[in-house]
This record gives sequence, structure tokens and C-alpha cells, in this order.
Amino acid sequence: MLDPNLFVNHPEVVRQSLLRRGMDPALADPLVALNVRRRALQKEGDDLRQLRNQKSQVVGQLMKSGQGEQAEVIKAEVRGIGERTSAIEAELTIVADEERTQLLGLPNLVDPLTPDGTDDKANPVVRSWGTPRVFDFPPRPHDEVATALGMYDPDRAAKLSGARFAVLSGALARMERALVSLFCDIAEGNGYREVQVPYMVTRETMTGTGQLPKFEEDLFKISGGLAGQDAYLIPTAEVPVTNLHRDEILDEEQLPVRYHAFTPCFRSEAGSAGRDTRGLVRVHQFHKVELVWITRPEDSAANLDTLVDHAESLLRALELPFHTVARCAGDVGFGGSRGYDIEVWLPGQAAYREISSCTNFGDFQARRLKLRFKREKKNLLCHTLNGSALAVGRTLVAILENYQQADGSVIVPVALRPYLGGMERIVRG
Repeated sequence: MLDPNLFVNHPEVVRQSLLRRGMDPALADPLVALNVRRRALQKEGDDLRQLRNQKSQVVGQLMKSGQGEQAEVIKAEVRGIGERTSAIEAELTIVADEERTQLLGLPNLVDPLTPDGTDDKANPVVRSWGTPRVFDFPPRPHDEVATALGMYDPDRAAKLSGARFAVLSGALARMERALVSLFCDIAEGNGYREVQVPYMVTRETMTGTGQLPKFEEDLFKISGGLAGQDAYLIPTAEVPVTNLHRDEILDEEQLPVRYHAFTPCFRSEAGSAGRDTRGLVRVHQFHKVELVWITRPEDSAANLDTLVDHAESLLRALELPFHTVARCAGDVGFGGSRGYDIEVWLPGQAAYREISSCTNFGDFQARRLKLRFKREKKNLLCHTLNGSALAVGRTLVAILENYQQADGSVIVPVALRPYLGGMERIVRG
């Protein structure tokens, strides 16, 4: 959530950021008006309370001096002031609620270092690693490789749950579990603390990280609710993990706080009709290891670089070619200020596809979460960051396509072999 004071002190900053996102800068105007009105009501209310106190003292003095008639006149004025104050407080509640509602619908400010552009086609490549393999046979897409191995069954998944689900078996199911272990072990070695978190969260929790109210149609809502609130299945571990310190004031010495968490993720993919309908690239349920940082404002830019390197290191460990792109202003995401996508090479599609997004949210989430740290005698907002390390299903896709062999088998990446009992090759079974 943006600082409401921006809309009076620096509205041009908000308008320019909206413009860079390809949005109408006039979206800031209602908040400017609401902020002005809220301030005016607060001042009028403060002035009236001060006047009421002054007149109440006069009433007391008049009563002591035996001037009852004059005291009654002033009492009537005090009652009138009280009625006006109550009316102002009621209007102030309405205005403040509307201001918060409007604020929750506006995206974060775009970082000046974020490149210009309207969509992901404008994202510049900032570095590449690895050389795509040259095949001596036509490489197949991952779903064909997995089906031929007898370890991928979309039809039985559809029988259980409908479209965009998968059943994996045998060595591929083991490999997915092995990837989770590898990613968590590397994260632990990089200084992240592992946490296990709930997969169902409340509306307040979803609002804290920015999924609500903007993206409700992309979520799976739970009809029963939780703790007296609407409840949802998590779309990413970012949601519960970042909320761990909601409404807390951390000591500056604690920062940065770094967590990693493995969870399933649930997404309705409401806006993706017709996209990636085959295979494991875009499904309703998948696994992911998430990295989350809570840090000091002055450190977050450098922390983003470190976070990206940690995510990239997983692909380097698996020897999968990738490149990293800087997300442009039109693609940085609702809550993001600056970010990068890591895209792995998929020979079956002859394309690089996103496998990780790493984002600096600045204080956008922290303001919603009331997540602060103490510096001397001041409480300051933290900055939050997160990144996928990695989307497990998409990593499995990349392994199947990059390590497939002409005979239909799949070589196991060296880094994964200790997690698979030394298995070097997956064959039909």
C-alpha cells in the first residue's frame, strides 16, 4: 500500500508511476481529494474538541461564580459543538475507509531503475548462463517425454479433479520430491531459516501481501472460512511467510530476516484460458520453494541482487541453461517496485520460459502488514522481498526437455543423484 501522504505532498510521483505502468494517471485523483478531505475533517475535529474543552472550563468558572444563566448558554454551545464533532467523526470514518479501499487498489511505485516498457516483450536480458544443447534428434515437449516413460497421467488427474492437474508416478514423482530437498538444502546453506506454514489463510493475510482485493478471481476460496473470516488456499508461500511478522516491531539487529518454505501452491489461472493447456507449465496445483527477505530499506536493492543469485544458483547446480531478464514497468507486478524473471531454456518449445520471479516490494507490503523495525527511538517500515527458488514442476519440465535422450530415457542431473539413491537415468517403468 502506498503512503497516503504522497497524494498531497507528491501526487505527481504517483501519477508518473501509473503512467510508466501503462495506467491512467487520473487514478490517483480520487485519493488526492480523499486525503485533502480527511485532513480537513481531522483538523476541524481537533479544533472543535479544543474549543469544547475551553468552553467547558468557562462553564465551570461561571457556575462557581454563581452565573448560572450564562453557564446554561455556554452549555448549549458545548452540546452543539459535541453534535458537530460526532458528525465529523462519523464522516471521517467513512472517508478513511474509502481512502483505504482506494489505496488497496493502487499498485506500488515503480523503482527508477526499473526499465520502461508495457509488457514482458520489453524485458531486457541482463545475463545468460549455459549453452542450449544441440540435439541429434527432434527434442520432444516434456509431456510427451513423461507420457512415454509411463509416469505422467493427465487423464486420471482429470478424473479426480478436472483439467490442469497432473498425476506423476515412479521416478518422476521421486524426482519432484528430490528437487524440493535439493532446493531446501541449498537455501539452508545460503543462510535461510526453514519454516513450515499453513496452506490456508485468512482474508487479512491475503490482503497483507497484496493478493486481495486486486486478484481475488485468481484465488481458490474456501467456503467454510477461517477464524471468522473469508479464507483461501495459498497461491504461493510468500503469503503466509511474509505475514509471519505482521503487526510486529523487530529490532534492527534482527535484520535481515530470511526464510525459505516449501509449499504446494493453488491458482485458479482465471486469466489464462487457452494458454499452456498441455503438461505441467500452467496448472492449478504445483509445488514451489520460496525465499523471503525482511530487510532494512537501505539494504533492499543489494538484497535483491543476492536473492536473484541464490535463485540462479539452483539452475547452475542442475546445469540448465537460462537467462535473466529485468521486468519492465508494465510487467513488474502489482506490488513490485523492481524485479527480475529467470527464464530456463526449454528445447521442446524452443523458447525460454519463466521459472522464477524475484521482486523487491519496498515498503508496499510492510505498510499493509504494519511490519516495522526499531531504529533508536523511531519505528520504521521494513522492506520485503521474495523469489521462487524454484517452481518445482517447471524445473521438472526443464529437466525432461533438456536431459531427454533419443531412446526415450532421461539423464538425471548430477546434483540430484544423491537424492535419488545414485540413480543416473530414468527409463520407462
